[in-house]
Amino acid sequence: MAGSGSAIGSVYVDAAHLAKLEFRARGLSFVAPAPVSSILSGNHASRLRGRGLNFEEIRGYLPGDDIRHIDWKVSLRLGKPQVRAYTEERDRPLLVVVDQRMSMFFGSSRAFKSVVAAEAAALAVWMGFAAGDRVGGVIFDDSSVVRVRPLRSRSRIKTLFGTLARMNNALHADSQHRTHYGQLDSALEGVLHLAGHDYLICILSDFAGAGERTRQLLRQLSRHNDVIAAMVFDPLSQRMPEHRALVVSEGYLQVELRTENERVRAPLASLFKGRAAEVAELLRSSGVPLMALSTDEPTVDQVRRLFGERARATLGSGL
Repeated sequence: MAGSGSAIGSVYVDAAHLAKLEFRARGLSFVAPAPVSSILSGNHASRLRGRGLNFEEIRGYLPGDDIRHIDWKVSLRLGKPQVRAYTEERDRPLLVVVDQRMSMFFGSSRAFKSVVAAEAAALAVWMGFAAGDRVGGVIFDDSSVVRVRPLRSRSRIKTLFGTLARMNNALHADSQHRTHYGQLDSALEGVLHLAGHDYLICILSDFAGAGERTRQLLRQLSRHNDVIAAMVFDPLSQRMPEHRALVVSEGYLQVELRTENERVRAPLASLFKGRAAEVAELLRSSGVPLMALSTDEPTVDQVRRLFGERARATLGSGL
């Protein structure tokens, strides 16, 4: 493993770390009432589609039936109340799409972006599994895209976490890999091969390389599925340090930026903020809700805020 034990949860993750998040996911739900501050409140008050309803039959009205299900046309034709009967779909497969490219191997405070993405993906997996859903994912780095077909099985979760940990631990500062910007779209194309209808798709990435093709794929995916996106960012991209040099690396090349110089710091801050706005607009126009996950706060605390928790849940301190 590339990282030492002390680096787990900050620079690297392993399968055991991701597995332990099962306890931290208790009480969290994709369909629990959203907090007022959630990105899924307001314009997204309907939250996710939830489990679908399968139409079964039209039958006579019985006391206790929901009057919203009365079929008025059929009722008028037959001369007595008729309702449309439904059964609830019990399965909504979950796919996590997790970015482990070199652009994610960065963090200025608590954890690297690659770690936050992995932890958030694990929490989503455990949330889906606890709800009785099949879980799977598409994990990608700069050289490969691995698809793990959804299955309601702990062994499938073990496979998924193993793949994620392997890609995560392959990241290192002296890597000769450079960020493959086209891999994001390749991963989303991989999701199209796995997802049919009524899937829940959680994308965790910094969205490096996102463009018009990304928008098209997101629209295609969200046409028949619930898609949510979490943009993982580091606070350093929002505020440049004034009194120290910033070393930027993409593989084996490194550049030292003297950010105490306003002529260097201001354009960099503008560039990073502008890029975040571009990604937000791209996702907005694709109809996909956007969350923001920061590297400087425990992942579980952020997920709890975004998705809420059931009142009966008792959770401990942050990760």
